[in-house]
Amino acid sequence: MVEDIRKDEEAGNDYEGQGRADAAGRRGSLPADAAGRRDLAVRAAVEQGLLTEAAPVVALLDVAGIRASAAALHAAFAAVAAPGTRVLHAFAVKAAPLVPVLRLLHAEGIGAEVASPGELGLARAAGIRPDHTVLDSPAKTPAELREALALGIAVNADNPQELTRLDALLALLPSAPTGSPIGLRVNPQTGSGSIGALSTATATSKFGVALRDEGARAWVVQAFLDRPWLTRLHAHSGSQGVPLALMAEGVRTVHDLAEEINTAAGRQQVDTIDIGGGLPVNFSSDEETPTHAEYARLLRSTVPGLFDGRYGLVTEFGRSLLAKHGTVLARVEYAKSAGGRPIAVTHAGVQVATRTVYNPESWPLRIAAYDAGGRPKDGPDVAQDIAGPACFAGDVLATDRPLPLLEQGDLVAALDTGAYYFANHYAYNSLARPGIHGFTTPGTDPTAHGVRFATVRAPQTVAEIVAESGGGHPDALVRD
Repeated sequence: MVEDIRKDEEAGNDYEGQGRADAAGRRGSLPADAAGRRDLAVRAAVEQGLLTEAAPVVALLDVAGIRASAAALHAAFAAVAAPGTRVLHAFAVKAAPLVPVLRLLHAEGIGAEVASPGELGLARAAGIRPDHTVLDSPAKTPAELREALALGIAVNADNPQELTRLDALLALLPSAPTGSPIGLRVNPQTGSGSIGALSTATATSKFGVALRDEGARAWVVQAFLDRPWLTRLHAHSGSQGVPLALMAEGVRTVHDLAEEINTAAGRQQVDTIDIGGGLPVNFSSDEETPTHAEYARLLRSTVPGLFDGRYGLVTEFGRSLLAKHGTVLARVEYAKSAGGRPIAVTHAGVQVATRTVYNPESWPLRIAAYDAGGRPKDGPDVAQDIAGPACFAGDVLATDRPLPLLEQGDLVAALDTGAYYFANHYAYNSLARPGIHGFTTPGTDPTAHGVRFATVRAPQTVAEIVAESGGGHPDALVRD
């Protein structure tokens, strides 16, 4: 995987020339061979010893699928933007905070959107250049801002107090201006989607300047007029569960604000609009819908001025680039029944699927059944529960789910887990983080024997769990 990435980097990448429009990379229905690649990878994980008694749960990432989604994102915006439009697609690192994944996306012309010192560290370790990095966070410290300004990373300020903090920091810099483009995040207050916790454009959202509050819009315009170095506007209306039309309305609101600021300034002070990400994902089938192309076309019809070449564009997609290309694979340790319903007790539960376990209505997962050899399991569907290993009753990935009856030693695969499911590890019961492996299937050997794996993250060891749980300080609380 690393060698493949290096070859692509040597070939060169253009973040602004969105020319990756070959048909193979277009995002629509999941390519017919993607499910087949997944089946081959599951079988190969068994045959090559990735899934063992010592490692009864592993995560798999489809490298070809990730590349295809990156290419389709480039193509989607190239199709609607005027030639020469500056476009930076910055991956939301929180969706998959894994250096090899960021490196792969970097090789495919994708930058990084970071929201913490840790995420910035990951992006830098992946080799992503500062000018292809965007810092967003509602709680940036002075140290974070100083580092970003020193490196030349783009910064989106969240609120008036942060702008005041930037005033002071910029005043301390040498006479040469910072290389960091600086913007302001605004909340268009356009409303909520179906998942309130992920709706960031509500009337009371914690993010950005609430644009419809009394006096806020006039304050924003004056803030730009007072600061010639403030050249960007940023908005992000939400994520999973937010309708595309609502997202587009948020972008239209920000574009209108940019036009108002530039008119008041008598020049194009706002030269870049960061539209965030948030494209939702279909978790009910292999079909990838909506697509980046659909969203780009909707934006073009809703906000035509966004694509006429006057504004640079930044996007911050995460889930839509990775979700469909990840699989969590776990062994059925025991098969039992309770109240007449079969239960498959597995090693994949709340530690990898926290949102699904605690909020299954909003975050349902598809489950695929495989036999002990890693082949798709046959047989009539039987309603059964797929349970995890944690010691509380709610640790269930799927309830009353029709699947071929699972037996001890069989395998279950939680599909569509490429985004966030590897980021939100929940250490309940001190359960270990599973290993993550990228896979490729060379066309010369399209069988399980041809699947190649590369370690993205090694499985966490018991020694590592002990160490991060204070194992190096056992007597800290019993000393005088």
